[in-house]
Parts: sequence; structure tokens; C-alpha cells
Amino acid sequence: MFIRLIGRAAIAGAMLAATACAGSTDAGTTEAVTVTPQQMADALHAVMEADRTVYTRNVVNRLQNDEKVIKASEHWQDDKALPLPAQMFRMGAEMAAQKNAGFTYALLSKWPVNKQNAPKTDAEKAGLDQVAANGDKNYYTQETLGGKTYFTAVYPDKAIAPACISCHNAHKDSPRSDFKMGEVMGGVVVRIPLG
Repeated sequence: MFIRLIGRAAIAGAMLAATACAGSTDAGTTEAVTVTPQQMADALHAVMEADRTVYTRNVVNRLQNDEKVIKASEHWQDDKALPLPAQMFRMGAEMAAQKNAGFTYALLSKWPVNKQNAPKTDAEKAGLDQVAANGDKNYYTQETLGGKTYFTAVYPDKAIAPACISCHNAHKDSPRSDFKMGEVMGGVVVRIPLG
């Protein structure tokens, strides 16, 4: 199965493709190595998590808290502010979906500030329950949606900066106000079509 990738996720795909073709024999020929849907999902998530962490820690947290240059706001366009890390993530997911990148991803939560980020499928609900209960364990399953089968992975999304906690704990629409650093606040859902 080949998956077209975009943006920074292309780096993960290129690395996996290189690994898949890198097995050479003594005769100098190249042999193919299979990349499983789980390996692909894990690689995609690694890139997504790195981008989101860098943006949160080195842009939002620094400019909002340390240097007080600009704030981040859910109404970033009206407030002339930075988009929140979750909004940046969502914008990237929407762009990838528009380009038919061969996979989808979303940031969801059992305690969403924005109700559209609540789990909808049984796999999303089970995955968010598992990562909330055990923040170091990913959730993997297959699910059928609209007659198509998908490999679905859910990864814990943890509070990585004070800005995450203060925003969620103080938001008027947040169902929780007691998040702490390092705690699971939701999950990243990656879906790869099978077949």
C-alpha cells in the first residue's frame, strides 16, 4: 500500500520509504521491506507531535509568557494573535484532508473545549479512554467507516507547556479546570485506509 504524504509528514513517509527500499543484498540488488500501517501511523504521529511541541514551547509559550510579545487566542484572526496549538494542528489536518493525502488525523478529547473535537466513533472513544487511563500506551485498532476499513491509532496528547494548562483550565467552555503539566488532555487520532 502506498500513501501520498504532504508537508512535514512527507519527511516521515520519505524515511519509511527509504527504509522500505534500503534492504540491499550482497549482490547489490534492493529488496523491498514491508511497512505496516502501525509503523506508518507511528512515524506520522512522531512528526505531528514534534511540530506541535516545537510550536507550543518555542513560539506560543515563549512569545506569550516569556517575552510577552504577542498572545495566543482562539479568536486569533480578530485579536491579531497567534493561533492556539490545537488550532494550528486542526488547520494542518484540514489541509491534509483537502489534498487527499492518503490518511487523516485529528486532535480529539474526552474534555473538548470545542465540541467538534469530541470523539464520534467507538474506536475514538475507546482510544481516548485508554490513553487517558494510561498516558504512555498508544491504542491501535481497525474500524469500518462508510464501508471502508481503516487502521486507526490514538496517541496520548499531554500538557507540555503552562500555556496549555492555563488556556484549558480557564476557558469558559472547558468541561475540566484541573489539568496539570504532563497530564493527558486528549489524543491524536491517525487513520490509514486499508486494502
